[in-house]
Amino acid sequence: MEEVREKKYGERAIEEAQLEVWDNPSPERDYMIEITFPEFSCLCPRSGYPDYATIRIRYIPDKYIVELRSLKLWLNKFRNRYISHEQATNEIYQALYELLKPRFLEVVGDFNPRGNVKTVVRVKSDQDYR
Repeated sequence: MEEVREKKYGERAIEEAQLEVWDNPSPERDYMIEITFPEFSCLCPRSGYPDYATIRIRYIPDKYIVELRSLKLWLNKFRNRYISHEQATNEIYQALYELLKPRFLEVVGDFNPRGNVKTVVRVKSDQDYR
């Protein structure tokens, strides 16, 4: 018989995580916010093997900025999900874009090599990929 264990406080926090916003303290000017999340993980939808990445977020806020603790916990929700590199990066972009409605947003999923293949997925609001 499998023992049922109580979830740790961190597991509960991740499970309940929702992205939160704060008011932009300087909405009168353009400035760039850069956030790096070097311990992103998810599961390959085909093999179930873990995929690891650095997620880089750059944005020029309008009315709102993302609250960093909520972002950290929300990104950790991906760790047990079967999701492709492309879908994960696009989902992160879409959630932040809808929440913040920034003047500019870029999300980069820089996935670690696995099986001698490295993937970088970049989604930008201005669609200039040069």
